[in-house]
Amino acid sequence: MSEGLPVEKPNETRTGAAPPPTTATTATPAPNTPPPGAAKPNRRPLLFAGLGLLVLAAIALYFFLPGLYEQETDDAYVDAHVISVIPKVPAYVQKLYVDDNSAVQQGQLLIELDPRDYAVALQQAQANLENAQSRLQAARDEIPVADARVAQQRAELQVAQANSKLAQSNLRRLQSVSDVRAVSSERVDEGAAAAQGTQATTVAAQVRITAAEASAKLTRTQAVTAEAAVAQAHAALAQAQLNLSYTKIYAPEAGSVARKSVESGNFVQPGQLLLSVVPERLYVIANYKETQLTHVQPGQAVSVRVDAFPNLKLRAHVESIQRGTGSRFALLPPENATGNFVKVVQRVPVKIVFDDSADALRWISPGMSVETRIFTREPPRWLGLLN
Repeated sequence: MSEGLPVEKPNETRTGAAPPPTTATTATPAPNTPPPGAAKPNRRPLLFAGLGLLVLAAIALYFFLPGLYEQETDDAYVDAHVISVIPKVPAYVQKLYVDDNSAVQQGQLLIELDPRDYAVALQQAQANLENAQSRLQAARDEIPVADARVAQQRAELQVAQANSKLAQSNLRRLQSVSDVRAVSSERVDEGAAAAQGTQATTVAAQVRITAAEASAKLTRTQAVTAEAAVAQAHAALAQAQLNLSYTKIYAPEAGSVARKSVESGNFVQPGQLLLSVVPERLYVIANYKETQLTHVQPGQAVSVRVDAFPNLKLRAHVESIQRGTGSRFALLPPENATGNFVKVVQRVPVKIVFDDSADALRWISPGMSVETRIFTREPPRWLGLLN
């Protein structure tokens, strides 16, 4: 190598020449940054756990929160005061104006019985009444006649007493002059006989007065008896009229026919069930546990759902609570004093009356199962979907 040639230094660059390639520096990794190729953490279990907690909270709200303001039971059914139509007189059924499940109005004619026997009985009762009235009039007419007899006998008594007084006076005069021989003893004897005769006539007149008064009293008693007979005839006539009216049977209340067991031509007896009328006014008997009735009171709002129509929600209210559990009125009530005591939560019937109109209840029948909710407090508005 010659000394005259310039020597190039390694770190120097030539003017106008491209810079030499530089070596790339290695970047320092972040503290939380996973190294290249490392697996990412799985957050799905945490997400599912959170969703599960939300679902459990929603279920808890759905099942436990309503218990703070409502009481619910499915041991409930629709009921009604079903009216039994029975005859009051025995007769043959002449006409039948209704059929199974027919709708009836109050006062509508349902059944007509054969009225001929009872029409004849009514005519006989009318005749008996006229006869009793005639006897009463005759007895009343006899009263003044009996009083006249009493007056006549009293007048005769006065005449007899006057004759007796006169005879006694004549006898005393004859006896006063008989001592001086002014009159004969025969005249004295005749005077004494006349005095005794008039006295006997007076006694007889008194007896006749007593008999006449007794006869007048008997006449008045007969008049009272005749009045009683007239009253009895009036009662018999009224009963005959009632029996005739019973041959037509009317609907006692508006509703529908159920359990019809009579046909035209049947012979019916008093007390025999012919048909039933289910009224339009229905109610619910809900058997709540005794532990649910702590805050239940009459007048509280009730929501009713019918099993046959699950989409139908009816409004109602509590009318009354029965004084006694269902087991207390059972055929064989429990006897806890026997020693075999097992504490069982009892159920108490609660009567619930519908607030809805009859149009909403036309498809509901007594005996249908329902579910009821009694709102013991005002439910929160934001929980309206749970009601």
